[in-house]
Amino acid sequence: YEVRKDLSVYFSNADSVIQSMREAFRERCPEISVEYTSHGDSMDDIPAVMSELVKFAMSETDDPCEGDYMYHQYGGYSLEYSRTDGADSHAYTVKLIPEYYTDAGQEEQVTGSVRSILAELQTGGMTEAERVRAIYDYVYENVKYDKVHAKNPHYHLKTTAYAALFNGCAVCQGFSVLMYRLLREAGINARVITGTAVNDKGSEYHAWNIAEIDGKYYNIDITWDVQRGTHDYLLKSDSSFSADHIRDSEYRTEEFYEKYPMSDKDMYV
Repeated sequence: YEVRKDLSVYFSNADSVIQSMREAFRERCPEISVEYTSHGDSMDDIPAVMSELVKFAMSETDDPCEGDYMYHQYGGYSLEYSRTDGADSHAYTVKLIPEYYTDAGQEEQVTGSVRSILAELQTGGMTEAERVRAIYDYVYENVKYDKVHAKNPHYHLKTTAYAALFNGCAVCQGFSVLMYRLLREAGINARVITGTAVNDKGSEYHAWNIAEIDGKYYNIDITWDVQRGTHDYLLKSDSSFSADHIRDSEYRTEEFYEKYPMSDKDMYV
């Protein structure tokens, strides 16, 4: 609320600007233009203002194609902006140029594939736990870890649901966004969680999921399970997960845990 209130200094229609930006991101528009008028000189504020707008545009909605799904398949943006001075105000034009990891055509293919997969996996009367397990099993059996491109910082497709579905391989981010998309399309609340994973080789930046079953959330690290040939990281409580998975700070605040309450027990023992 406070941030949105701060944006009202620059925009009388912040909500509609955010919605327009969200739609542009979703449609993979190559450029997103934002215009506003200010009575004061706010040129230095533009990067911070755009950052807040993007954060809201990428926040969770009821749409599985938005929120974490969009956020984790793009690599930031560059800005170009200008100012036209009037008698008692300044008109600003800001052009935001995103870096997308997929294009609109690839996303259409993902949507078709996701619907086809869920049509095969889901039957009437399935419980939430059964739906989650069916999705996990599908990804487990059909996607491999992308060892070829894992260390290539320039090959971004490896982090996408498209690569997981159509190349049959991805890194942790690709696994996580595919799980998120399938779970959300199946009516299961889910998030992509990022943080530090600790193993016998040290620590690395990592992504995994949480999914809601009967009002409580469980951790899922399908990437590690696929790599290790186990099911040790399926539907786990924090107590049996946090020893080697340390969430980024934004995912372990009191507010986050209130919104996404974790189960105190593993689903499977």
